[in-house]
Amino acid sequence: GGYGIARITAILPTTPQTTLLPLIALALWGSIMANIICLRQTDLKSLIAYSSVGHMALVILALLTETPWGLTGAMIMMIAHGLTSSMTFCLANTAYERSNTRTLIIATGMQLTLPLLATWWLLANLANMALPPSINIIGELSIMSTLFYWSPTTIIPLAINTLLTATYSLYMLIATQRGKPNTTMYMYPAHTREHLLLALHMMPLVLLIINPILITGP
Repeated sequence: GGYGIARITAILPTTPQTTLLPLIALALWGSIMANIICLRQTDLKSLIAYSSVGHMALVILALLTETPWGLTGAMIMMIAHGLTSSMTFCLANTAYERSNTRTLIIATGMQLTLPLLATWWLLANLANMALPPSINIIGELSIMSTLFYWSPTTIIPLAINTLLTATYSLYMLIATQRGKPNTTMYMYPAHTREHLLLALHMMPLVLLIINPILITGP
């Protein structure tokens, strides 16, 4: 959907700012509401799905500005979040296979029994909250800079959005990894295929951190 909007905005004539204002305001509000919903989630997969809604709202915001910098930020965000979101869904599935539940209250304390998967959880959540030097922060900073140039007042909802993203990412990490393990769950060790799958998500992210020009362009 984001790619489709990027292709359409590239061929349409420049839209007046007054026409874009309601759409940008709606996207900003939708991003904040999606992040607030994440804080209220008890289902792990629903939390990850709503986080995608919040991030894709940022992509729409960048594309609506109809600027080259906004397009670059949107493309970086789509690629970075595509890898990060897929990685967190894989981690959620590993937790579900062992606990047979997606409820955060039940699937807790996995760090003590699955320390290697806890490392993957940490890396995925740090990337999701756009912590440096992840490629996610390059996308978010590009989008924020574009929107601030478009209208300085947008920095307030963007700051709230960033704070909420960090909050629910830490909430997801602490809820699944910390606490007392559930003794009713059979926590068998992680398989090699699971580590390989997660590594194949992380390696492109690391490659883009080392050489972001691959997607930002010269």
